[in-house]
Amino acid sequence: MKGFKRQAISFFFLCAGLLLLGALPAAADGSASATVKSASERMLAALEGQRSAIERNPSKIYGLVNQILVPHFDFEKITKGAVGKHWSKASPAQQKALIEGFQQVLIRTYAKALLSYSGEKIRYLPEKPGRKSTVVVPTEVREPGAAPIPIDYKLYKKGGSWKVYDVRIDNVSLVSNYRSSFNSQIRQNGIDGLISRLGEMNAKGQG
Repeated sequence: MKGFKRQAISFFFLCAGLLLLGALPAAADGSASATVKSASERMLAALEGQRSAIERNPSKIYGLVNQILVPHFDFEKITKGAVGKHWSKASPAQQKALIEGFQQVLIRTYAKALLSYSGEKIRYLPEKPGRKSTVVVPTEVREPGAAPIPIDYKLYKKGGSWKVYDVRIDNVSLVSNYRSSFNSQIRQNGIDGLISRLGEMNAKGQG
């Protein structure tokens, strides 16, 4: 599985594994991996149950993602990591605009990827301790005839619940990948230039 389909399926499982994270009771052993697995299985069942309605009106997926996913990702931490060294130079108003713009880019990417699901399987691996009380939950997405896609979820606890702050897909960090393009944009056009670029991407439906 290569190119766009591989990327789309990868982002789908990012959503599927975490979309219902905060809507579910805590997992029996309280671990991040148990919570991810429980949420993933319930999300797959819910997606299949609503498949007909979503196929008739794909925009329904945006409402689902916006309603359930957003509260359980730390978009401020994700955006701060992606902007990197330039974050401290941004005014509070610019920081707010960056968070809102990047959040919408990611929401649309996730929502589109959900529509690409076609029965791929997930293998859950033992979670690993990360740095400074964080946890890494490794998984593999498997499709017949293709190499597994490794996806590592990075989570930390905030207010008693697990929050996602980065994901590695095929050993590439989502945050680091965006940081490279964001830094280039800021060097060329400043922080306001990046804010404008995010707005253009959202207006055009780009990811």
